[in-house]
Amino acid sequence: MAILPKIKRNDTVRILRGKDAGKRGKVLAVLPLEGRLVVEGIAMVKKHVKPRQGGQKGQRVTIAAPIPVANVQIICTQCKKGTRIGITRENGVRQRVCKQCKSVIE
Repeated sequence: MAILPKIKRNDTVRILRGKDAGKRGKVLAVLPLEGRLVVEGIAMVKKHVKPRQGGQKGQRVTIAAPIPVANVQIICTQCKKGTRIGITRENGVRQRVCKQCKSVIE
């Protein structure tokens, strides 16, 4: 089942749970079918890569692993605080709104 998160790519989020709790990062990818996000610099894991061509060597690459949407909170662009998101409609256009300062989140 797809979870339609109110968080989008390039939003700044704060991590609420896990080993990176309290850190902030930019959302690189949203995976709605899994209900997860990939956040820059958060939940870094090492992936072993096999050599693909004759001259390459195998190596370990550090990548960001997806984390659950429920473990992050969006940072408002105006008040710079972690907040929940509300939805308003103006002229048929759906807009995300900060619950604390009531400003539109771009």
